[in-house]
Amino acid sequence: MDFAFTEEHEELRQTVRRFLADKSDEAAVRALMTTDRGYSDEVWTQMAEQMALQGMIVPEQYGGNGFGQVEVAIVMEEMGRSLLCAPYLSTAVFAVNALVEAGSEDARADILPKIAAGQSVATVAITEANGVWDVDAIETKAEQDGDAWRLTGTKAFVLDGHVADVILVAARTSDGVGLFRVEGGADNLTRTLSPTLDLTRKLATLELKGTHATRADGGGDQSAALRKAVDLTVVAITAEQVGGAQMCLDMSTDFAKTRLQFGRPIGSFQAIKHRCADMLVEVEFARSAAYHAAFRAAEDDPETALAVSMAKSYCSEAYFHVAAETIQVHGGMGFTWEHPAHLYFKRAKSTSALFGDPVEHRERVADQLAI
Repeated sequence: MDFAFTEEHEELRQTVRRFLADKSDEAAVRALMTTDRGYSDEVWTQMAEQMALQGMIVPEQYGGNGFGQVEVAIVMEEMGRSLLCAPYLSTAVFAVNALVEAGSEDARADILPKIAAGQSVATVAITEANGVWDVDAIETKAEQDGDAWRLTGTKAFVLDGHVADVILVAARTSDGVGLFRVEGGADNLTRTLSPTLDLTRKLATLELKGTHATRADGGGDQSAALRKAVDLTVVAITAEQVGGAQMCLDMSTDFAKTRLQFGRPIGSFQAIKHRCADMLVEVEFARSAAYHAAFRAAEDDPETALAVSMAKSYCSEAYFHVAAETIQVHGGMGFTWEHPAHLYFKRAKSTSALFGDPVEHRERVADQLAI
């Protein structure tokens, strides 16, 4: 298996970086994260029309680019560097993966072209009040009502669930776990924006009380397909974590070179020098783990799930530690609201818990290795 990036990959990386430098600088992030909506409609449209980012992994027959997990990992890494405030993870990654893996042809043909064109925000609701990201823990019930379905239950930690036009809800039927489509403005659906540590990524709680839904899959138990969709989404998250960690390292080393103490750059002192060196090692190991998972996923390798859990466990802890060390390197300045270090620290903490924390993923690795 070839883990090398092509010239096209590097061009994609640089193009996305330039776009985000213009559209998602610190001022833009701070302005958007304090709004309930959490993103700019104008930038969202530009991402689709100018960059075709929402259609990265949408198959070509549905109006997308038909790229794979490596390409979306590159995009997510750059978004992690800039802390982009947009429903990209929920819509262009999680919802697309869920539809591609578990969706029916009718659902794909209707929803995916709108996502690729930037005309629709979509999300997937799997986790419930127990906070477990495993489909086996799903308790929300789906009962057939003529040609339609009624869903009853509570979904928690739903990415951009308060603004999504389409919500793909995983619910339990007599046949197993199915995937159902709920419109954002459906009756008997209550959407509440959740208070979060990380203001740059919005989460919502959904209350379904006999909410009208249509089946978005082909019938039967979709547990295996949804597990795969979650794994593919975690690949993107690990890449985002690498991007954020790299940005923290860059901020730390730049500051260590320019901040003077006793007439010398603080980077010349052993305490700071060793701290930055340790951060570099963690970032590089995290990058290797994330890229390994992305290339495994792109090849649909049988060991993708193992690679994903290894990457999520390591990248989560590496990002959090590097972000915390960034605050330490910057001293008193790093603790202030005005410095961006706290934004990365909070994103690092939130992504560590999202889709399973490091402990959960290490347990998953142990189960897969039978140890």
